[in-house]
Amino acid sequence: MSAPLHLAVALDGAGWHPAAWREPDARPTDLFTADYWAHLVREAEAGLVDLVTIEDAIGLQSDDFDAQDDRVDRVRGRLDAVLIAARVAPLTRHVGLVPTATVTHTEPFHVSKAIATLDYVSSGRGGVRVQVSGKAHEAAHFGRRTIPPFRYQDVLALNAGQAPELATLFSDLFDEAADYVEVLRRLWDSWEDDAEIRDAATGRFVDRDKLHYVDFAGRFFRVKGPSITPRPPQGQPPVAALAHATIPYRLAARSADVVFVTPSDVGAARAILAEVRAEQSAAGRGSETLHVFADVVVFLDESPRAAADRAARLDDRAGETFTSDALVFTGTPSGLADLLQEWHAAGISGFRLRPATVPHDLTAITRGLVPELQRRDLFRRGYEAPTLRGLLGLPRPANRYAEATS
Repeated sequence: MSAPLHLAVALDGAGWHPAAWREPDARPTDLFTADYWAHLVREAEAGLVDLVTIEDAIGLQSDDFDAQDDRVDRVRGRLDAVLIAARVAPLTRHVGLVPTATVTHTEPFHVSKAIATLDYVSSGRGGVRVQVSGKAHEAAHFGRRTIPPFRYQDVLALNAGQAPELATLFSDLFDEAADYVEVLRRLWDSWEDDAEIRDAATGRFVDRDKLHYVDFAGRFFRVKGPSITPRPPQGQPPVAALAHATIPYRLAARSADVVFVTPSDVGAARAILAEVRAEQSAAGRGSETLHVFADVVVFLDESPRAAADRAARLDDRAGETFTSDALVFTGTPSGLADLLQEWHAAGISGFRLRPATVPHDLTAITRGLVPELQRRDLFRRGYEAPTLRGLLGLPRPANRYAEATS
């Protein structure tokens, strides 16, 4: 397999359809239990996927783009994604664990420590999906800054090259996120790999000369360091980001190892890929691996009609037709394999599949799609590396501070 196809599963509550929690096989009373999440992640691991992402935010879920709604027929509330990942890590052996962490309003020192800890408790399978918060009601949770409210139509205008004030706001938020990731990486490097001596005979636990101040001073952060957690097993856990337009593509190109994108068809996939690669080259990272995963919401059944009927039934329960920022695929695992194969041939290196309902669409991925991809020699038949970086074909990075002092 010269160019392996990578697979990720995006986990969010009972599934990505708002009526998923009302399905007969759903477990709405268990959504806030460790067993629920362990069961989902183990199922994903049984399907040999590279990684799972776990959704999170600093505001309640809402059907309104720019405010919190008052609906009571939707799942509302989440557990902390990083803590979920840390809880299920010892219960799994191979799958990568990539929780979402909001990088607006929060502090990089705390997140760096949390993700380093996740990497330790998972024996090198941790990562993080960085997420920007640009909503006024989320800023109000912290009270340290004010973000002006804006509407979905404003974002459409921004993507069309209009709304200059919003463009400035978004550019600032994503520049801040880029600095945040830089601080994360520097803090992960602030301990050299052999800084811990642990020599009981001499009484030396640590070599203090191998701990380094990061002394980061930027527009948004001033962080001295070093971290209080030793360098993670992977050196630097992989960083991922979801991107829909040029400004977030630029963040991913500057700072990420994996970018999740949302093309509507193979032509859009090629165009997005070209833009991401151009931004990557402009950032001076043209020789580095940056995986581009396409996001797809999936309704999977034994026949296209059964999948369409189930989607329609869910829409009836929700009171509206389901839409998404990503392509919504309704059909069979074989039909989905056709789409993934076409997009993969166009240069997309992997896919992040969002199950419309769990467990139904999750098991359709692991027990239907994966065997079909294996029959086509497009997907692994066993885990070939012990770390997430290894699964993604990313080398373990050298420590910048060890290089500077060697």
